[in-house]
Amino acid sequence: MDTLRHLAAHLGLDLAAVCLLTFRLYHPRHGRRELVPSLLALNVGLFTVVHVLAAAGGGHGGTSLGLGLFGVLSLVRLRSDALQQEEVAYYFTAMVLGLLCALPQLGLPTAAGLSGVLLLVVHAADHPRLLPGSRRALVTLDTAHGDPAALRADLARRLGEPLRWTVVTVDFVRDLTVVDVRYRAPLAALPGTGAHRAPAVGEAA
Repeated sequence: MDTLRHLAAHLGLDLAAVCLLTFRLYHPRHGRRELVPSLLALNVGLFTVVHVLAAAGGGHGGTSLGLGLFGVLSLVRLRSDALQQEEVAYYFTAMVLGLLCALPQLGLPTAAGLSGVLLLVVHAADHPRLLPGSRRALVTLDTAHGDPAALRADLARRLGEPLRWTVVTVDFVRDLTVVDVRYRAPLAALPGTGAHRAPAVGEAA
């Protein structure tokens, strides 16, 4: 009975933490509904496997910890155009929450405290007011730029101050340039300043 109460308490903590992460932080800020099941399934699946392995190993948790770390490291190495780096951070956090809450030798107050720290860090690091002028866009220009200075001037005129950019494609036949650019938006384009620019072609959300 004590084992069931322990499992129920840790599972409840895990579900509460991952629901806060998913429905209070991730979805309101990024709005990708298709990733919500992935975050929940990843978290609960890792919790289940780690808890079962830890229980089968006599509660030492060595195998479960190794499995959890292997999953985390595999995720960190993931490179996918379908995922923004902010979303990789949410995947990482969902996995770590499942790992923390599943370890039976970790006390509930300790697991709750560490989970709270993780959620607070994600809340602050991905807050819209943190570095609001720093943005990224994938821009298609209707000119085939061969001169870096001319390209920079064109980007500055359209977006704001370019901080760093990578030319993805230059098409001299169709007279196009595709650029992945990080830039600082002008003051008038920031929320709350009373003016907004039109979104750039291909701008990342």
